[in-house]
Parts: sequence; C-alpha cells; structure tokens
Amino acid sequence: MARQETTDILISGGGVAGLTAAAAFGAAGFSVICVDPAQPVTDPAADGADLRTTAFLQPARRLLQDAGLWERLAPHAAALQIMRIVDAGGERPEPRHINDFDAAEISADPFGWNFPNWLLRRELTARLADLANVSHRTGTGTARVLTRDGEAIVTLTNGAAVSARLLIAADGRNSPVRDALEIPVRTMRYGQKALAFAVTHPVAHGNVSTEVHRSGGPFTLVPLPDRDGLPSSAVVWMERGPEAARLAALPIAEFEAEMLARSAGLYGPLTLVTRRSVWPIISQIAARLEGQRSALIAEAAHVVPPIGAQGLNMSLGDIGCLLGLARAAPASLGDRTMLAAYHRRRWPEIKARVTGIDLLNRASMAGAPVLRDLRARTLKCLYAVTPVRKTLMKAGLGLRPGQSG
Repeated sequence: MARQETTDILISGGGVAGLTAAAAFGAAGFSVICVDPAQPVTDPAADGADLRTTAFLQPARRLLQDAGLWERLAPHAAALQIMRIVDAGGERPEPRHINDFDAAEISADPFGWNFPNWLLRRELTARLADLANVSHRTGTGTARVLTRDGEAIVTLTNGAAVSARLLIAADGRNSPVRDALEIPVRTMRYGQKALAFAVTHPVAHGNVSTEVHRSGGPFTLVPLPDRDGLPSSAVVWMERGPEAARLAALPIAEFEAEMLARSAGLYGPLTLVTRRSVWPIISQIAARLEGQRSALIAEAAHVVPPIGAQGLNMSLGDIGCLLGLARAAPASLGDRTMLAAYHRRRWPEIKARVTGIDLLNRASMAGAPVLRDLRARTLKCLYAVTPVRKTLMKAGLGLRPGQSG
C-alpha cells in the first residue's frame, strides 16, 4: 500500500486560478501540491487550447507580484486604458451612443492588462517549476475526499493519497470537491453561448476595450498585442444558443461579414486569425465557500458571464483573502476559525457581484426596441454624472468607496 503523502495545501484544479493559487501560496512558503486531470495546453494552435483571454484588473497586480508572476507576464500585457460601451440598438447596427470610461479619471494606471489564457498557462506552469515547495501534477485529479478536524485526506485518480491541512477546490463549475463536501449550488441559465476567438483589424484599438450592445449579449473586443504588424483584439461574442451555433458553423468569409456588422464597423473589417471556440454562459454561486478543512475558490465557488472582466478577478479576490488569513496565522491554516472568516469576508461580495452581473447580462440580451432604448437611456444617465461614473469604475475594479486604484 502506498505511503500517504503530507502537504500544507492541496489544490484540486490546474486552471488559471488553481495555478495562480499554487504560485501565491508557494511563494509565501507553504508546501503545495496542485493536481489537474488535464495537461496544460500552452500552444494556441494545439487541440484544446483556450482561446479566451483574461484581463487582470489593477488590484490583481500586487498578488501577482508577490507570487513572482508579474515579471513573467508584464512583457506580454495589453493595457486596458479605456472601457468603451457602445449602444448599437437602433434599427441598423450602427453606434447610437458611445460612453468611454477612462482609467485616468481614477488612477495613474490602466484598468488592467489583458492576456491570452493559453499564454497564462504557459507562464504559470513555468513559475511553478521554479518553486521547490510546489509540486504540479498533471494527468491526475481528485477521486475521493475525507475530511477530519485536523486534515483533509484526498485520494487521487492515480490511487495516491495526500493528507493536507487545507484543501482548496479550484476544479471548476462542476467541482468534484464541492460535490464531495455536499455543498449546494444555485445555477442560472440564459440559453446563451459565447464565441471566443482573435481578430486583426485596420483601426488601432488604442488600448480601448469595446463592448458593443445590440441584442443577444455584448460583442466585446479586448486589446491584444499587435499580430503580424496589425492591431489585434480578442473577441467574446455572446448570443442565444441557436444563433451562436449558426455563427460558429459559417464559412470564414460569411462569418467575417457578420462580425463587421455586429461590431458596428468601429474597427474596420475584422479578420479571423484563430479558430472559433464556443462556451456555455451561466451564473452560479455555491451556498457556502467552506467545508471541514476545505475552501472553494474560482468557478467551484462562483461563475458569471464574461462581462466587465469580473470572473477571474473575483477568483483572485478569493486567493488573496485566503492567503492573507494564512499569512496572519500560519498555525491555523485550514482550521474552522480561518475558514469561517474566509466565508464571512468573501461570500457577501461574491453574492452582490453575481447578482449585479446577472442583471447586466439580462439587460444586454434585450432584443425588443423599447427595452434596448431603456438600456441606452439608463447607461447615458449613469455616465453623465461624474461622481456616479467614477464610483462605477471603482466598483468594477473591486475598490471600496474612497479607495484609490
């Protein structure tokens, strides 16, 4: 019978959030094992590559710096200086109102920095390889969980057993750890899917992230570094399921014509430069974020539609909160008091953000002209009042009132 291994922290799940957590806790001096049944795909042309992008907002940089990640990522960053919201909800798909939220109004830094997910996995796994106290194990996942007052005993899919003071579930919206802990989850479905891909275009993006609203969901272009000498953007195009399936199956020339119309021509003709991937859109929140010797983070705890770069940044908030509690009282790692504090600090904010993004997404789906007009008027009114505009920008970054960027 194999000997049971021990560690401070076992992280179940090796997505961007799980890998970031492993680097953060490893850099803080904790022993970490991170397991993932999948192999990380770090080549955009490979099968299974995640062609979505992730924007790290301002508050994330400190966590990334402390984890030794920022210096690796910074050379690949595309800054997000302006968040532009375009209403194109008239009879024809052309801009009716354009509202620019400029980070310069609240901070000397941009709102954040955008990266392709495949590149994040490449740089994160390279960082873990440099940390002697972190073991990153791919091709194996979590099979069974047994928790006691003093430890979580995790049986892996390869038959090995690990005893951890703290088990962190970063294993996705269908989390095996969450299921093993019998933590309920509430799921809201929209009948939407998101197409994710990258494009080049003749008009420079100028570090502007642009959301074009019409119906079905936003069409969002997020800056990327230039590609083959041309301005480039990542696109997330949200539509109702049948329409998303139709678009995904179109020949490239027809798809590019649809993109040009849906983007209201703001960047000129869009040229598809990657394959198209399709992702289901849901909102989800776990009833609690903790179990005995266990904590839920990232999509094991919460899922939101891709609006306002909130998803992963909420996950980084989870990691930062857990890490702060662990640093403050290392001897109490994973005990009942620490995990209760984690739930108490994070869950109300997560609930508020899931609720708010759910409402924003439902508004973005509006197809009836009267509802599209109401959406446009509401945004115009909110934007016009400077204190309200600045408050909205700070809230989007996760900053408290009075807190600077």
